[in-house]
Amino acid sequence: MASRQRGHHYSVYVIELAPEVWDIARFRRANPDYILGKPFVYVGMTGLDVDQRFDKHKAGIQANRYVRDFGLRLLPKLYEMYNPMPYEGARDMEVELGIGLREAGYGVWQA
Repeated sequence: MASRQRGHHYSVYVIELAPEVWDIARFRRANPDYILGKPFVYVGMTGLDVDQRFDKHKAGIQANRYVRDFGLRLLPKLYEMYNPMPYEGARDMEVELGIGLREAGYGVWQA
């Protein structure tokens, strides 16, 4: 039982990005269906506490450049209901969550 619980320590997370990220052509190209006024977000997964992972991004440690340069805050209402989960679940949920947010008109980046 303990080994099963140990495997359920992965999480997906969503970070709000500053509106200036829209000035980057690569980000715009990745979001052709963006709806004006919707948030810009980064969707990721981690085996760390999500607050620690956000801090690492901002510190430039294994960081996504959009989060490092434009990350504002975690958006737990968009992800906390899914956590924790096993690695495979988090890997799949990261993709599904990104797709769902894009379909809702968000500007999304995933690594």
